[in-house]
Parts: sequence; C-alpha cells; structure tokens
Amino acid sequence: MAISTATDGAASLAPQIQGRVVLHNISWEQYEGLLEIFGSGHPSLRLTYLEGTLEIMATSPEHERQKTVLSRLLEMWAVERNVPLTGYGSATFHKRAVERGLEPDECYVVGPRLVDMPDIAIEVVYRHAGINKLEVYAGLGIPEVWFWMDARIVVFRLVGEQYERQEGSTFLPDLDLVELSAFALRSDATDQTELVRAYRDALRTKV
Repeated sequence: MAISTATDGAASLAPQIQGRVVLHNISWEQYEGLLEIFGSGHPSLRLTYLEGTLEIMATSPEHERQKTVLSRLLEMWAVERNVPLTGYGSATFHKRAVERGLEPDECYVVGPRLVDMPDIAIEVVYRHAGINKLEVYAGLGIPEVWFWMDARIVVFRLVGEQYERQEGSTFLPDLDLVELSAFALRSDATDQTELVRAYRDALRTKV
C-alpha cells in the first residue's frame, strides 16, 4: 500500500503530546533561531518545520517511557544478533533547500558508517491534526520510518516520493517486529530492565 505524503491520512501520524503550538509564516531563519534557543536544554520539545509552518510539541512522560522501551528492546536485539546499530536519539535533522526539519523520537544508522541522515526514524504516535510528518521525512530523504501506533510497530519505506507500508524492516530483515511489539506491550514488568532481560532470554532460545 502506497502512502502519499500529501494525503490527509498521513497527516494523522504525529507524536503523542501534552501541548502543541502551530505557528504559520515562520521563515527558515526564525526556525533556526528557535532551534538555537531551545537546543539540547529542552529535550522534551519537538520542533517540526514544513515550508513555513512550525509545530512545537511537548512530549508526555508516557510518550517518553514508550519510546525508551522500544529503543532498549531494539538495541538489545542488535546486541544479541551482532548487528551494528548506531543511535542518534532525538537529534535535529533539517534541510534548508526543502524547508523541512524535525527531531525523531529515536533514530538509527545501520552499519559502521557516518551519514547526514539516519536510516531508520522511530515515532511514538497519537492521532491528532498537525503537520504531516511523513511529508517532512520524505523531503529529508529518510528511507525508513517506524510508527508505534495501535499497539504495534508499523513500517513505511520511502519509494520515490511516496512511502509504502512494509511488513518488516528492509534494513533489519531478521527482526521480528511482532515479537518486539509484544514485549513492548507487556504490563507485567514494571521494571524496564526486567523487560529487556526477558526479551534477551527469548532471543537466546532461538539461537
């Protein structure tokens, strides 16, 4: 299924938030100025810029908990499967030429290399009207975007100028996303370390 970055449906894919402010007619210089003002001193804020529209969002504790669980599970999988995975957290990625910029909830490069953009971006989402994040990601050329939505991981792969929904990750084809999602949903482990350890043990039974 192809997802056009211009569709209204794609616009509903956006992070779960506590508060959101949308500003219009914001120049690129103003956007960069706000990035300098907020910087790393406000890690809970997400600034998404798309052709003059700026959305400033404050993430909730539940949002941060969920994205941390997902990243810890994924990183444990990479350790157990000896896959080189480099995380860049919620670093800002932006391109003036296409007037787009954002901070993923988490993002990774697969393999021992340095790149300007990550291979995989991860978003913990909650449906609300806002900037079409897939349109921003497409302009930045991020090849793969994962959304945690409806209690599972949904993968989109950039093909040309559109994202197509995929059953799994092209970069991590051996990763069982259904299993990872099931562990991310487990409510019997209040301790994240306990949850990650249980996932590790499950992975080792398959070796």
